[in-house]
Amino acid sequence: MTPEQVPGFFDFGETFVEGTIAAALVALWLLAFALHIARPYMVANLHKFTLRLGADLWWILYVALRDLLTLNLFIGGFIFFYPDVVSGQDLPITGGLAAVCAFAVVVIKLMRPGDEARWYRYQAILLALGATLYIVPYILGVQLTNIDDPTAQSLASSLVSSQNLGLAMPLCYLSGFLAGALGLVAVVYNLRQAGNRPVRGQA
Repeated sequence: MTPEQVPGFFDFGETFVEGTIAAALVALWLLAFALHIARPYMVANLHKFTLRLGADLWWILYVALRDLLTLNLFIGGFIFFYPDVVSGQDLPITGGLAAVCAFAVVVIKLMRPGDEARWYRYQAILLALGATLYIVPYILGVQLTNIDDPTAQSLASSLVSSQNLGLAMPLCYLSGFLAGALGLVAVVYNLRQAGNRPVRGQA
């Protein structure tokens, strides 16, 4: 490999990784939403276990998988907070807002004890909104970029970040701001919780 080929090699690797993340997020969004709304089914199956240990393991595995998938949605959505990636790659134009929805679910899980019925519904709504904001522009935009059809090209030019920079860049900055605000709320909440805990040895 010549020195002139090195930048092209790394550019290809970057494009490949970002494209793979964008494609994988479609499946992750569907799976995370399906696991979340499957909570009544999981609860109903707890009564089928004759041993308490089996029921505990069933519930722990379900909650861990559900919450880890939601966290992975936000981590994978970090690519939508980088303006150079949003402008240089064919990505869903509202992918950043979808990542914010996933982060909002994570923050709710942090701040609310257990699965309260009202907040469970809010989480389901946020996940449904995030999945819609991500999957619709991915299917109707990114997947149509290479189709030689006027309608397909029109949809792609509206829903793909690199082809609609006038909307993609403001959404990128807005998503980053909202994620930062949610992160600040989570930090303040944790600091307050740490300050309210009684110090060992004090009455």
